[in-house]
Amino acid sequence: MSLTHILPGRLGFGTAPLGNMFRAIPEDEALATVAAAWEQGIRFYDTAPYYGAGLAESRLGQVLAGEPRDSYVLSTKVGRVVLDERREAAPDFGEKGGLFEHGNPNKILHEWTADATERSIEDSLKRLGTDRLDIVWVHDIAQDFHGDRWLQKFEEARTGAFRVLSRLRGEGVIKAWGLGVNKTEPIELTLDLDEPQPDGFLLAGRYTLLDHGHALQRLLPMAQEHNVSMVIGGPYSSGVLAGGTHFEYRQAPPEILDRVERLRELAARHGISVKAAALQFSLAHPVAAAAIPGATRPSRIAEDTAALAERVPAGFWHDLRAAGLVHPAAPLPGNA
Repeated sequence: MSLTHILPGRLGFGTAPLGNMFRAIPEDEALATVAAAWEQGIRFYDTAPYYGAGLAESRLGQVLAGEPRDSYVLSTKVGRVVLDERREAAPDFGEKGGLFEHGNPNKILHEWTADATERSIEDSLKRLGTDRLDIVWVHDIAQDFHGDRWLQKFEEARTGAFRVLSRLRGEGVIKAWGLGVNKTEPIELTLDLDEPQPDGFLLAGRYTLLDHGHALQRLLPMAQEHNVSMVIGGPYSSGVLAGGTHFEYRQAPPEILDRVERLRELAARHGISVKAAALQFSLAHPVAAAAIPGATRPSRIAEDTAALAERVPAGFWHDLRAAGLVHPAAPLPGNA
């Protein structure tokens, strides 16, 4: 089923920050943030076992438990199984750094086999306190694996997670499945497979104002050719486009901060917010079905809904292109 037929709107809520990404978030603050998303009318929620070793799922589930299950769309991921065993040292999160070091202390098994996929789904249902999932993403196949190693992991997912999720979709247990990744290569490889295809993809961090060239030139044309849409994750590039200091899960380097400052100056000249420019840019491509910024404070949710509704003048997009701050072929809102 097409993602556009499943998703209830163009703005969803990404719960990675609720897994104590970068900092230990007080429980009441985390729950209030989810409640704020609901109050702002957001009805699409994305999560994963990886986010704080189950912490984000359990926090999300606490709030959504009080709402009718048919009134929202829920997605989670497979590929990381949260174990009962506790870790003794700080977790190794590979390329993503120690972003969830303040999450639950459970060890995580990185596995995309059929058995691990089924176990992961069962565990997620328990943590979320629900009886069903709408969308399941195969999480970060290429993350932290290099050379032939990531291709081996992709094959593990192809013969494991892909087939389990295709079966569950056929049985009506889930509505859709796809890949949730922050690298373009796994999606490109999946689209070339002669097997049952995913319904869409979650692409994180690769179609933003700061990073969109590769996806624009190869991946997104492939997606259009296959008539599949994408959820855009991380539209604020780990927060640096929303006033933060992180880019790609780490402290932003000087060249990124300089680029953000140019964006900020241009936005100020046109009287708009950088958030509005970033969010609306990510949604302007025809394959973009929705965007899922994350948040850890209730006030941020209101900012996101305002950013989506903010009127950005055509002159801003024209000047953005003229300044070389976007790829020449990037679609812009209003065909600027």
